[in-house]
Amino acid sequence: MIAIEISTPGGPDVLRLVERPDPEPARGEVLIRVAAAGVNRPDVMQRKGLYPPPPGASDLPGLEVAGEIVALGEQVTEWRVGERVCALVGGGGYATYCVAPAPQCLPIPRGMDVTVAAAIPETFFTVWTNVFDRGRLVAGESALFHGGTSGIGTTAIQLAACRGVRVYATAGTDAKCRACEQLGAARAINYRTVDFADAIRELTDARGVDLVLDIMGGSYVARNLACLAVDGRLVQIGLMEGDAVAPVDFRRILGRRLTITGSTLRPRTVEEKGQIAAALRRDVWPLLDAGAVKPVVARVFALADAADAHRLMESSDHIGKIVLTTQSA
Repeated sequence: MIAIEISTPGGPDVLRLVERPDPEPARGEVLIRVAAAGVNRPDVMQRKGLYPPPPGASDLPGLEVAGEIVALGEQVTEWRVGERVCALVGGGGYATYCVAPAPQCLPIPRGMDVTVAAAIPETFFTVWTNVFDRGRLVAGESALFHGGTSGIGTTAIQLAACRGVRVYATAGTDAKCRACEQLGAARAINYRTVDFADAIRELTDARGVDLVLDIMGGSYVARNLACLAVDGRLVQIGLMEGDAVAPVDFRRILGRRLTITGSTLRPRTVEEKGQIAAALRRDVWPLLDAGAVKPVVARVFALADAADAHRLMESSDHIGKIVLTTQSA
């Protein structure tokens, strides 16, 4: 197969096009002929040597794929050869073939192009488990999503708005703010020109929001807590500011009965990820099948141009997801 490997930790140019033996599905796995693979910030971190794959995972980057099942491992009964699926994987997505645990596969939504489907798994799994499972966000509540035009942000805005939540978001330009509002946010805040905590206080008449989903950490933490209403929840899923430690005012937590939680997706067990997949199929797939929610794809690159895809990811000049296609591989 053709694949992109990380030749050594470093910048985008360390991504190298190589040939490797086709993987073989183990018990409980399927082999997918990959049509497209999503690009995510964990891929960039892995390329830099900051996010090693978990034990047993492929050393190749790529956490989500879409394509056709071409072989089944032992004890796989829920899928058939020839079915079109998208899948969350622990690594190995930047290749023309990839193995995936059967419980982490989902059918490509009705009428959706396979390239677009490759932009679903990583963000939809992440948003569902953190916002609606751990975060317990329900209709009638309100939420603030940072990075509103990221893959996570565009997914969270759409899913929350469809489920009856009043959504606020932050973004770095006025054009990106408008994009958030077109996706369903009641108001988007340009964090470069306005303090988002002041804006939320004004927009909610000082009540605050019920949930904040944050990818930044660092200096955002104190302001996130200031944005929360009584019984509010801060869900931390990233540390893009680079600082894993931040001061916390516990008087605010005690006085307003706040909850701080968070998670990472990649180290979870196949059983846990399978449970998330089942919830998505039950509660989100009808929205995708109907076109009420859909991944926002910013740009598609050929697999051989993975370095350019990473450069765009690191520039943050895009809105939505970046996808690699194997059609020319």
